[in-house]
Amino acid sequence: MGTTGAVNTAIFANHRGFGRWPPLPGMFETRPDRDGEVVFVGRSNVGKSTLMREVTGHTFNTGQRPGVTKKPNHFDWNAEDFVVTDLPGFGFMKGVPEDVRERIKTDVVQYIERYAEQILVGVIVVDGKAVIDIIDRHSGPDEVPHDVEMFHFLRELGIPTVVAVNKMDKVDDEDERLNDLCERLGLYPPWQQWQETIAPISAKRGNIDPLNEAVRHHLHEQERDDLFKFF
Repeated sequence: MGTTGAVNTAIFANHRGFGRWPPLPGMFETRPDRDGEVVFVGRSNVGKSTLMREVTGHTFNTGQRPGVTKKPNHFDWNAEDFVVTDLPGFGFMKGVPEDVRERIKTDVVQYIERYAEQILVGVIVVDGKAVIDIIDRHSGPDEVPHDVEMFHFLRELGIPTVVAVNKMDKVDDEDERLNDLCERLGLYPPWQQWQETIAPISAKRGNIDPLNEAVRHHLHEQERDDLFKFF
């Protein structure tokens, strides 16, 4: 196994570091005081809130319009030093001004930087039906797609990373689609050798076992089998 090469970019160079502008209200101060964390991040409209509902059993405010959530949703348990966090969706959002989109992305990046030592697993949620088209549309000499950039950003920070490829019930050519995604992320196909990293799921249908298994793999690597009950 191996990677096909690193992305040649200063990852999120314009969004890293604190003080560039004040964070949106609630971005940092609402986080519970917990030592362990699993974060979910991704573009708007990829089914992240539905997935969070499956993972936690808790209903989050999904909203009818992408970008309505500008602060994290946290879910924690009184008896556990652990929190699951749904970070705001990033990328293009219809009806949301570009400066607001950029602030949200900066806040997400800075949140992950700030709590990198506490984050046990970072889960990037993508739309399996659309992800290849989106990545290819935003790939170029001077542009790196957000999903690819986030993947390498998390790994650069040393955060075990899982890509939850959602809505796979709408994909006919599953193996081909997942192999293509591996190539876009810099991972050698076939995707089956990356099952701790690539998790094909359908949150709406309640099929998230591959994600749970991938998250458990990384928790076990960090001797946190006590958290298996949440995944």
